[in-house]
Amino acid sequence: MKKPKVIAVAGPTASGKTKMAVELAQKLGGEIISADSRLVYKGFNIACAKPTIEEREGIPHHLIDIVEPEADYTVGNFYDDAKTAIEDILSRGKVPIVAGGTGLYFRILLENYNLPRAEADYELREKLDRCEREDLLNELKKLDKVTYERLKESNKRRIVRALEVIKTLNSPLSEMELQKEPEYEVEWHMPVINSREELYEKINKRVDMMLEAGIVEETQNLLNQHGRIKNIVDTIGYKEIITYLDGQASLDEAIDKLKQHTRNYAKRQITWFKKNQQLNCNL
Repeated sequence: MKKPKVIAVAGPTASGKTKMAVELAQKLGGEIISADSRLVYKGFNIACAKPTIEEREGIPHHLIDIVEPEADYTVGNFYDDAKTAIEDILSRGKVPIVAGGTGLYFRILLENYNLPRAEADYELREKLDRCEREDLLNELKKLDKVTYERLKESNKRRIVRALEVIKTLNSPLSEMELQKEPEYEVEWHMPVINSREELYEKINKRVDMMLEAGIVEETQNLLNQHGRIKNIVDTIGYKEIITYLDGQASLDEAIDKLKQHTRNYAKRQITWFKKNQQLNCNL
């Protein structure tokens, strides 16, 4: 049987994905499914560059503002919710357009990666999260050398999750069936960026706009409403502004750090998307 067709718009932060996705949706009669791990959270607006109502230009957007900041929204949650959205959009004769910058979301939903299903063990996760990153890597190396090599440059959160799955399922990730037949026919798009320097300039300008839009006030409001929960203090944008609110840095220093951390994040995104040859990522 012919596979359902899905459009994918992927790329690093500040590259113009929202604009491209909206234009494609207008042209093709589509609806957009966000593939961004932070846009699911209510109130994560300015710091996460959540598209405004005006920027959405009347195009329906799915998987934005669907959970509170306290929620532990996993890649498994995304897969289930995104599949439901795709089926709904297709059933109404519309075109699903998956747009965002979280590489793992694309891999799980649209490529050939099979997600190991393990029930969340919050007690184990908290215990692992208290460990130093190097200690976690050493443990991962003992339990699963192949996964260690794959994740040794990854952030602590991914290492913790890998160890949680390995310990919960009592099996190395590398020995699990991690590949499947892709479920959709995917047409891949990435906004054109001529150089990394051009992208970094876009990032710097976006951060300046965040400051003007009220990122400091947004951070303080979130802290007042939710406290210093992990999803706030670990999110790029909020964590830098918190150093300013705590008196650990001047506002200029916090903004410079935010620009630097966002550029570093863009580098990691580029590395991820380069693995997908259909994206023609030449940055």
